[in-house]
Amino acid sequence: MNASAILFAVLALLPLPALAQGFAGLGTESEAYAPVRPGTPITFPDDHGPHPGHRIEWWYITANLTDADGAPLGVQWTLFRQANAPDDAGEGWESQQYWMGHAAVTTADAHHHAERLGRGGVGQAGARAAPFEAWIDDWSFESAGEGWSPLRLRAKGADFAYDLTLSTDAPMVLQGDGGYSRKSDRGQASYYVSQPFFTVSGTVTLDGAAREVRGRGWMDREWSSQPLAPDQTGWDWFSLHLESGAKVMLFRLRSDDRPPYVAGNWIDPDGTSTPLRPDEIGMEPLATAEVHGRTVPVDWRLRIRDLDLTARALNRQSWNGTSFPYWEGPIEIDGTEGGIGYLEMTGYAPGE
Repeated sequence: MNASAILFAVLALLPLPALAQGFAGLGTESEAYAPVRPGTPITFPDDHGPHPGHRIEWWYITANLTDADGAPLGVQWTLFRQANAPDDAGEGWESQQYWMGHAAVTTADAHHHAERLGRGGVGQAGARAAPFEAWIDDWSFESAGEGWSPLRLRAKGADFAYDLTLSTDAPMVLQGDGGYSRKSDRGQASYYVSQPFFTVSGTVTLDGAAREVRGRGWMDREWSSQPLAPDQTGWDWFSLHLESGAKVMLFRLRSDDRPPYVAGNWIDPDGTSTPLRPDEIGMEPLATAEVHGRTVPVDWRLRIRDLDLTARALNRQSWNGTSFPYWEGPIEIDGTEGGIGYLEMTGYAPGE
């Protein structure tokens, strides 16, 4: 069975509300899968690896880079795992683990992206905790030495490729309340950890021309079985590297008939992570762009504690036209404090 046939088989088994919310039906009922509970310890290296009892998880890396001429660009690499059945014990082609990979490179005037689809159990895609490795076909994110860091990140598409080294000596950051990240006021949640202190170097190749690059990277890890409420239609997510050395994660989850659910964490330069209260967060779209038939907010006002920031997309057309399309790209920050970061936006339908 080829990758396209695998995807269509997965889609055929998902209810229609699942398709509206993207890969794995993020807001559909999930009682048969492993629950997410507050107070659950998160430990490494075990939690670098997969959690097959949960329905959905991802390994997600973004990097804000500059080339030798000082031109900014961004890189994304994401591997998704979906359990298509609870208590999956199948081996080989009987495995009910499905995988999807996304990779992208964004410059000020171009956005390149690619997608891979795979099946667990046959070696085409997977992940393991130690030595750490996550892969789909020849795309990979893996430890390059005996420990967790440094790591090597590789992917390629029809007109781009990258080979990067990510290094850090900082511990993982627990988002939300000790890694328990609420996604609604009705109980939906995920386990959510980040590594926002990567330094990045390596090569990005665009249209056959290699560029030496360096910059900062951010990794997110989430796993859950129902991270969205049934009425939540999409999200706007920010990761910020501020000039002070602090890091900020923000998101708002949109609903058709409720106010957005807003949350975030402030991460001090020493790695201390503190949840932000809703009254410490403001997320206001300032300008939109027409992107593949959708009206998408690409400039934002962000109020975080006593900071008043403006975030602007490096490239307003940073659209990943993948099986479940979404906007993903680097941002530049000014205002009370300068910085750089990444923005991801899902659930914007054509005609909106």
